[in-house]
Amino acid sequence: MSEFSLINTHFKNSTNRHQNTVLGIGDDCAVSTISANTELVSCMDTLIAGRHFAFETTAYAIGYKSVAVNLSDLASMGATPYAILLGLSLPKNNADWLKEFALGVSDICNQFHVELIGGDTTKSDVLTISVTALGFVKKGQAIKRGGAKIGDMICVSGNIGTASLALSHILTGQQTTLQNALDLPMPKVDLGQKLVGYASSMIDISDGLGQDLGHILTAGGVGAVLHLEDIPCDDEVDALPFDKKYQHILNGGDDYELCFTISKDNFDKFNALHPNQIFKIGKITEQQGLQLYHRHQKVDIAIQGWEHF
Repeated sequence: MSEFSLINTHFKNSTNRHQNTVLGIGDDCAVSTISANTELVSCMDTLIAGRHFAFETTAYAIGYKSVAVNLSDLASMGATPYAILLGLSLPKNNADWLKEFALGVSDICNQFHVELIGGDTTKSDVLTISVTALGFVKKGQAIKRGGAKIGDMICVSGNIGTASLALSHILTGQQTTLQNALDLPMPKVDLGQKLVGYASSMIDISDGLGQDLGHILTAGGVGAVLHLEDIPCDDEVDALPFDKKYQHILNGGDDYELCFTISKDNFDKFNALHPNQIFKIGKITEQQGLQLYHRHQKVDIAIQGWEHF
């Protein structure tokens, strides 16, 4: 199968056409319209077999997750997803594998009204997937990492540490009931959009809560206090011994929940409109650095999130 046959067979009509697309797959470039008073938000993630996912991961899960992690980045800016570009490097042209991979891509795309508008395919020694995601946000309303104010609450959007525990089970040869948390993360796109005008800064949790919160602190020139017992987690994570529990929660990564800062007034207003969607775990402070407390006792846990090199 040639490159163009591969694209036409598995990807050309795999996602629904978006109203902003003038020209999609089939030409040298895609062409899109952008409305007035709108800004384009773009991001890219690369996933490599054996580095970002296990070799035995299903083709469907690889396709799904390669898109989901990018939509999570858009969610962290409060953006509305629009389209993706897909770069696919394959060790071999396996039609059955490609069919399942394309289904994973199309399922997550169609769920969020995202169109696959282009990309590239090539042969490679290692399976590598690069996705560029595009989204829109009203002019001046993107939620950035910088912007946390002293006194702001620190919040997360859901359970932390589940995907890390699932990976630990897999790497140690254990059966796990948490596979979907690792393979099929659900980007918090809707919540990210709702937080526009409320959150002062935001990031998605991909490399570990401690490390990703650190990016917010660095960008804002502030510090933080975290109350570990307030961090929501799955029952299986909660049942772990203290050290293991908080290694998964603080350093595990792959959660793709949102971590953000918000004033107390905005927290109360948001919570009144959208109850039980955000969870307070700490506070922004003037004192630099990240201080960890558990039931009013200061604790020392090294922050060592995911390293890309």
